Amino acid sequence: MKSTRTALIQMSCVASTDANLEKAASLVVEAAREGAKLICLPELFRAQYFCQREDHALFSIAESIPGPSTERLSAIVREHQVTVVASLFERRAPGLYHNTAAILDPASTAEHNIQGIYRKMHIPDDPLYYEKFYFTPGDLGFKAMKTSAAHIGTLVCWDQWYPEGARITALQGANILFYPTAIGWHPSEKEEFGTAQYEAWQTIQRAHAIANGVFVCSVNRVGHEQGDVNDIKGPEGAGLEFWGGSFIADPFGRILKQAAHDEEDILIADLDPQLVEVTRQHWPFLRDRRIDAYGNITSRFID
Repeated sequence: MKSTRTALIQMSCVASTDANLEKAASLVVEAAREGAKLICLPELFRAQYFCQREDHALFSIAESIPGPSTERLSAIVREHQVTVVASLFERRAPGLYHNTAAILDPASTAEHNIQGIYRKMHIPDDPLYYEKFYFTPGDLGFKAMKTSAAHIGTLVCWDQWYPEGARITALQGANILFYPTAIGWHPSEKEEFGTAQYEAWQTIQRAHAIANGVFVCSVNRVGHEQGDVNDIKGPEGAGLEFWGGSFIADPFGRILKQAAHDEEDILIADLDPQLVEVTRQHWPFLRDRRIDAYGNITSRFID
């Protein structure tokens, strides 16, 4: 077992979806030139975060998988022999859309080197995060997959808060969990709650790393956005300030790399699968699970 050089692309987004795709592509190439073999982009990187309002016109930016984004990125995947996790607004069928992560691998013989896809399972509906208007909940379940770089699992943003998703993905053999993310502060709340919100977000994901004995890689965007997408303007007002802070945690929950809150960055770390083995030997949480006693976990609430 050898280490996998892994990169997270923390980027800002502009109104132009074409410009965002080209920027993402250039950053993936930059990471590859620094030796990364496994590269993850932030959630819905092709656009500013449009779910700040409900607007039927925005369904026009969805794309098929395979589609334009996977075609553009697969050329890089083949040239540089890297595995890429790309979070996209998927148009599956007329009127049916998902928030989907496509995993592109140079060894895959499928169209655009698509090794597999994961459709976001947990869909939020909160002020300025109106995702239920756009996205159908995933129907593929939680998935791990073997790639040329590592055995990985991908979840997406709101999935971060649910230990069940991390557990099931790890139980399928994933040694690295990726969380492409778009999360930020309501500007009016930042002073009072901003630090606590970020720390809760990081803590829950570090807990996934510890509980499952895996690496956790969470990649966010940065910048203040109104949700402008091409020629469709977002509403005037406070918008969202995306808090960046992307990080990589090891199976002991230690932060290996962490980005700033207000700058673009490429986080790179060498992830050694042997550390998964050693950590699980010393903290044998999987060994001691009482699987005979967990039946009630599938209940909404135990009255």
